[in-house]
Amino acid sequence: MSVSDDDVARAAGLIAHARGVTVLTGAGVSTDSGIPDFRGPQGVWTKDPAAERLSSIQAYVDDPEVRRESWRQRSAHPVWSARPGPAHEALVTLERSGKLVALLTQNIDELHQAAGSSPERVVELHGTMHHVVCLSCGMRAPMSDALRRVEAGEDDPPCADCGGILKSATISFGQALDTRVLLKAHAAAQNCDVLVAAGTSLGVHPAAGFVEVAADAGADVVIVNAEPTPYDDIAAVVLRGGTGDLLPRIVGGTGGL
Repeated sequence: MSVSDDDVARAAGLIAHARGVTVLTGAGVSTDSGIPDFRGPQGVWTKDPAAERLSSIQAYVDDPEVRRESWRQRSAHPVWSARPGPAHEALVTLERSGKLVALLTQNIDELHQAAGSSPERVVELHGTMHHVVCLSCGMRAPMSDALRRVEAGEDDPPCADCGGILKSATISFGQALDTRVLLKAHAAAQNCDVLVAAGTSLGVHPAAGFVEVAADAGADVVIVNAEPTPYDDIAAVVLRGGTGDLLPRIVGGTGGL
């Protein structure tokens, strides 16, 4: 599906004339930074469905080998060398225009903050890879501390405070999202004129449901994604393509309005 200049102009016009814009981002925003998505044609789970087991909280708690493999993959993850791309930078431009209500992200890489997005505006729906949390006592610490222990030979480092299981401070399948985070995201979806869903398949709830929350509250929805989503039918504009190309084009004129 090619993207017409008219559709790009329509999306840009909606954003330019909006008083408040809420953005929901997914893995497709970070693929230009070298971080693979999960469900796309070249996604981690598409190519290796068994890898999805590593994202199950029950498997992580029950199976030490799942934890050891998770630590091996964390140590080698491309997030540690990734740099923000054009999509991240475009959203910084949007924030500086004064229009951004909130940046809701399903990503766990903190590339939005690295690009210059205000941490106060970024709502991390699925947590962050940059910290670890103890599943027993709740201790939270930088991921770098735990990775140093892995490099020193601990293949499944326990909590230094209580000996419990350490895990990245991300939301795995089977874990509940933080209620305060959800309430903040819901409010941002309800209180915008335009919601832009970028680089997300909109297949994971409750994150995907914020598109419907915004539409029900009267907002125009703009979807920017390489593949079709379940919410394309309720969108005012659907742009099928890469976020690194399209986001700069639709937010480029916001600063002067």
